[in-house]
Amino acid sequence: MLLTTICYIDNGDSYLMLLRNKKKNDINEGKWLGIGGKFEEGETPEECIKREVLEETGLTLDSYRFRGLITFSLEGNGVEYVFVYTSDSFHGELTDCDEGELRWIPKKDILNIGVWEGDKIFLKLLLEDAPFFSLKLTYDKNDKLIDHSLESDTTLK
Repeated sequence: MLLTTICYIDNGDSYLMLLRNKKKNDINEGKWLGIGGKFEEGETPEECIKREVLEETGLTLDSYRFRGLITFSLEGNGVEYVFVYTSDSFHGELTDCDEGELRWIPKKDILNIGVWEGDKIFLKLLLEDAPFFSLKLTYDKNDKLIDHSLESDTTLK
């Protein structure tokens, strides 16, 4: 089991995205992702997202919103629980990232870039400002989305 965070930093019309193209043996190689990473021992999700954003971008989050939880299952790689955040309040100078290329991607294009198929499900929820969600994504060993289930505040009542 792996615990991670991901943040979609919002500058109004774009999200800051990371094209994973610099790490060897990266399960996300060639994919566009939000900013985030693995928990360090004893960290809260909030401590993790603030640290990861600063390390990967040079930006400091002034505020952030917990948007959802993803249970990501990839055949042969176990389960990853991803705490999903957005932020539209930050400061600092954008720096280079040793994991890939950072770029502001217009929201209108976000579903048409090279993201995981399941990411399109929750990215659409973020773009629509949907309520808190819990999403399970199941992929086969060839990275094909084979199942998903979604619950949100509106379906839990």
